[in-house]
Amino acid sequence: MRLKDFNETFDYELREPQYAAGYLAWSAEEDGQDGFLSALRDVVRANGGMANLALQTGLNRENLFKAVSRTGDPKLSTVLAVLQSLGLQISITPIGAHDKAMAERYAAGEFETDKEIAAVG
Repeated sequence: MRLKDFNETFDYELREPQYAAGYLAWSAEEDGQDGFLSALRDVVRANGGMANLALQTGLNRENLFKAVSRTGDPKLSTVLAVLQSLGLQISITPIGAHDKAMAERYAAGEFETDKEIAAVG
């Protein structure tokens, strides 16, 4: 399979909310905020790009680019607006004992980056 065929198939699949939701959830679980934002960029691209997203959300296109960039730190309201425009929403679930201990260590400031967490996890 050629790479172009793979990318076209991947983009086609990311247009399906169920697939996009699974991809975003997996990316967030595996790679934290960096993974989530990377996956969100993929989903946005597959669903018409930033200009289309700006029209759907009513948010400024340049601010959206910044929010989901590699160095982005979007506000929750931005993430919620983007997800809603994609037909998605956030779901909160309890974490397991190991995950809870990691979250407590993270909240206590024991880790500076998601990569440090991954090394321990």
